[in-house]
Amino acid sequence: MELTQEQLDIIKSSGNIKINAVAGSGKTTTIIEYAKSRPKSSKILYLAFNKSVKLEAIKKFEEAGLSNVKVETAHSLAFKHIVPKNNYSIKANGYKTNEIKELLQLKGNDEQHTEFVIANHINKFITFYCNSDKAKVRELNYIDTLFDSKAKIFVSSFYEYIINQTRQLLNKMNNGEIGIIHDFYLKKFQLSNPKLNFDYILFDEGQDASSAMLDIFLKQDATKVIVGDSHQQIYSWRYAINSLEKVDFKIYNLSTSFRFNTKHTTRLGI
Repeated sequence: MELTQEQLDIIKSSGNIKINAVAGSGKTTTIIEYAKSRPKSSKILYLAFNKSVKLEAIKKFEEAGLSNVKVETAHSLAFKHIVPKNNYSIKANGYKTNEIKELLQLKGNDEQHTEFVIANHINKFITFYCNSDKAKVRELNYIDTLFDSKAKIFVSSFYEYIINQTRQLLNKMNNGEIGIIHDFYLKKFQLSNPKLNFDYILFDEGQDASSAMLDIFLKQDATKVIVGDSHQQIYSWRYAINSLEKVDFKIYNLSTSFRFNTKHTTRLGI
């Protein structure tokens, strides 16, 4: 297998780096070769973005003979550290608006169904908070996430009530009174300031990481590698941030797409 100069530069690199990789540029091959070139005694964590990518990565690292690489998603890692210890039950599909209304016994204008609109905003606020790097709900401004002017006016009118009820629902999850959502145990993991026992952490699909995921990653003592495509963010609706642009690591690029036999001139940081 002949590697490009860009791939070789990454494999030979040292310290914390970020890699901007276009589609079809041999990203997985590069990560595997990077891991191979590290000492055999190294403990390496590969963070995949979702379960399907995780399963595929496990197969590829096993085929490469890299038994020192542990493959996880941020959520699977958080689950193992948080859920069994607290004996939490999981509300796998999250809470519907009417469930939140009933759980919090929300009050509003029945004729205008105000309580259902409030419940909807509480649900979104919880997702916003759990994906943020902030410790407290009040450190965030949920109104800034709204684009519709009518929604902004509505939320502004009930903002204190929405904040308090958002905190109430989070407290119910934290106390184990109700099932927790997946983002909640990730948030609790982030707030616990975990120290992961790895020498290298390879964070794939970094353009779709949440602030909570990035905070966990950046606080580790390991050598850190974050990989992604700055033009392929697809989870912004879940408050993902483009971590590649927020991380101050040395930049490397994988700009040749073998899939289309083209070279992309758009590079991160140029």
